[in-house]
Amino acid sequence: MSFADLGLSDGLLKAVTDAGYTEPTPIQASAIPSVLMMRDLIGIAQTGTGKTAAFVLPMIDILAHGRSRARMPRSLILEPTRELAAQVAENFEKYGAGTKLSMALLIGGVSMGDQIKALEKGVDVLIATPGRLMDLFGRGNILLTGCSMLVIDEADRMLDMGFIPDIEEICTKLPKQRQTLLFSATMPPPIKKLADKFLDNPKMIEVSRPASTNLNIQQFLVPVTGNAIKKRDTLRRLLGQDEVRNAIIFCNRKTTVRELNKSLKKHGFKSGEIHGDMEQAQRIAELDLFKDGKINILVASDVAARGLDIKGVSHVFNFDAPWHPDDYVHRIGRTGRGGATGIAYTLITGEDAENIQNIEKLTGQKIERLTLDTPATEPAAPAAEAEEQAAPAPRARREREPRRDRRTAGQGEPRSQDSLPDAAQPQSQQAPRAERPAPAAPARQADRRPRRDQQDDGPDDGWNGPIPDFLSYSFGLPAPSDHAADA
Repeated sequence: MSFADLGLSDGLLKAVTDAGYTEPTPIQASAIPSVLMMRDLIGIAQTGTGKTAAFVLPMIDILAHGRSRARMPRSLILEPTRELAAQVAENFEKYGAGTKLSMALLIGGVSMGDQIKALEKGVDVLIATPGRLMDLFGRGNILLTGCSMLVIDEADRMLDMGFIPDIEEICTKLPKQRQTLLFSATMPPPIKKLADKFLDNPKMIEVSRPASTNLNIQQFLVPVTGNAIKKRDTLRRLLGQDEVRNAIIFCNRKTTVRELNKSLKKHGFKSGEIHGDMEQAQRIAELDLFKDGKINILVASDVAARGLDIKGVSHVFNFDAPWHPDDYVHRIGRTGRGGATGIAYTLITGEDAENIQNIEKLTGQKIERLTLDTPATEPAAPAAEAEEQAAPAPRARREREPRRDRRTAGQGEPRSQDSLPDAAQPQSQQAPRAERPAPAAPARQADRRPRRDQQDDGPDDGWNGPIPDFLSYSFGLPAPSDHAADA
C-alpha cells in the first residue's frame, strides 16, 4: 500500500513524497482513511510507529476547507510535554507548507503576550500543553466553541503526569459535535473511562502489543559491581566501541545527568545533557547540537524519554535501570526507529533485581546478560579519573582549633571528645569497626521508588523564558529528520 491509496489530496501526497516517504506505517494505513471519514478513533501504538503523521496528514486535508476566526481555533491537539508539542508543530510545518493553514503553539517558554497575539489573528491548528491552555482560557484569551476536531496524544503519559482532570475539563468546553482522536501506547482503565465518556463510537486500531519492545533493538543487561566510579568506567568502555556512532544515555535523576555529562566531557567525549531543570531554549539548543552531529552523546533524564524523535541513534544506554518498567520501553525506543536496527545496554547492580524482573515480565522476554572481560592490567587512571577518585581533605584538625581559641577567649567550654563525630575523634578513641552497631536493614526497593508525580522531571510547561526562533507561529519550522513517524 502507498500513501496514494489512503485518500489524501495531491498536494499533500507531494509533500509526503518530497519528505522521502513512500509507504505508510501500519498505524498510518489504518488510521488515515478513518480520520478522513470524520470518525472518532482510538489508536494504540508505541512511539516510533508513525502515529503523529497518522493524525497530522488527514487533519491538513480536512482543515483545508474553511477559515479561522479570532481566538477560536478550528482544531486542538493536546500534548503532555513541550518537546512533543514542538515536534508535532514541526510535522505541520513540513506537510502543510503548501497550504495557507495557520498554527499557534501554546507551551511554556513563550511569552503569553506573543501567544495571545497569535490567537487574536485566528488559527486553524492549536497545539498546546494542558496547563498553558487552561491558563489562557481562564484569562478569557481563547474560546473553544469553534473547535471541531480534538486530538489527545500520548494519553497514558497525560495520566502519568496528572493531566486527566484538565483534559476532562477541556473536553466539556468544546462542542459536543466534534471529531475526537485519542492515541496512547497503553490503555489503562482511566484512559478507557476517558474514551468512553468523550468519544462517540470510536474505531479501535492497535498496531502492536502494548508494552512490547521493538524487535529491531538488541538488548543487553550489563552487571556492574562497585561504586559510581566503576559504573562510569564500564559505561566509557561500552561507549568506546567502534559501532557506537551516537547514543542517548538515560539517568533516573537530574543530578546524575549533570554529574555524568561532566565526567564524560573530562574524559574527552563530545557529550551534552537535557533535563527538567533546563530552560526550554537550552534543551532545544542541546538537541540541535546532537541532531547536527556536533555532539554524539546526549545524557538525559526521563523528560526526554517519550517523544524524542532523532534519526539514526545507534545506541541507547540506561546508566540507571528505570524505576518503572514502561519507561524502559520508551527509553530504548529512541533507537531502532523507522525500520533501522539499534542496541540498548542497561547497567545493573544488585539493587536492580526487582526492576529488571518487572521489565522482563512486562515485555515478555528475557534480556541477555553481558559480562565484560576485565583487563589483565588496569591502565593508570587519567587525570580526570584521579580527580574523581580524590578523597576530600580531612577537616578534624581545622574544626578543633577554633574551639580551643573560644575556650581561651572565655566563650564557653568546648564539647568533649565524646561528643565529637567519629571522623573528628583521634584514631585511638574511635570504636573498632566490628563493635559498631550494624546499620539498619535497607528499606524495601519498592518503598524507595518515588511516585511518578515525585520524580525529577514532572510537567514543567509554565516557564516563560525566551523561545528559539524555529518555534514561530508561521510555517517555517525545520523538518524532522526521522520517519513520517513521530516527531
